[in-house]
Amino acid sequence: MIIVHGSIPIRPERRERALELARKMTEATQAEVGCVSYDFYVGLSDPNTLMLFQEWESMEALMGHFQTDHMDEFLRELPDVISGEITTRRYAVQTIDEDADEEFALPPTIH
Repeated sequence: MIIVHGSIPIRPERRERALELARKMTEATQAEVGCVSYDFYVGLSDPNTLMLFQEWESMEALMGHFQTDHMDEFLRELPDVISGEITTRRYAVQTIDEDADEEFALPPTIH
């Protein structure tokens, strides 16, 4: 699984347009093959920051996302609403077999 986290600072006077773009992008992306989850959130400490959280079944699915028409449209419109540098981080996640080596086992839950 691939997880992507992003932070997008938006111009206060373009906030409604940014939210509209985020909603449209979310709806289109969630219908893509290989998309596990995709959503934007408004930052609690700064309502003019959109946080993006994505989960993809594979790197191939994520790369396919970058080739879509809705991604092209989003990237064309984005410069008009952002107020600074966009940051993103990508993580590759592997599941650990519960019966695997105890070295990787999680500690018991404390009650």
